[in-house]
Amino acid sequence: MEKNKTNYIDGFVLPIPQDHLDQYKSVAEKVAKIWKEHGALAYFEYVGEDLKLEGTQSFPELMRTKTDEAIVFGWVVFESRQVRDLANERVAADPRMIDLIAPLTDPSRMVFDAKRMAYGGFQMLIQ
Repeated sequence: MEKNKTNYIDGFVLPIPQDHLDQYKSVAEKVAKIWKEHGALAYFEYVGEDLKLEGTQSFPELMRTKTDEAIVFGWVVFESRQVRDLANERVAADPRMIDLIAPLTDPSRMVFDAKRMAYGGFQMLIQ
């Protein structure tokens, strides 16, 4: 496939306990601003509502969610993969991210479990 000179996105899907969704949203709003400071053009997160289509595997099945978990689907838009790679380095080194993520990954509450998140970088196929 020929490399496009169009936007590049990181996409992700993850389960979040319903009773921690407001806390997750509050953190995600702050995280979005940090990503934009480090090169993201846009940052989106949506919570699942209509997740079943007959004849297909649903996100809850794929993610093996529990009955009390919501599915969050998101993506971050970058100018290019190179900009994304640099943003990933900068965000990982940003001390604000550690402070924001630590309460979500506390083993006693486990709001966010990275081992249950699906993630990937995508180049444009069609628009």
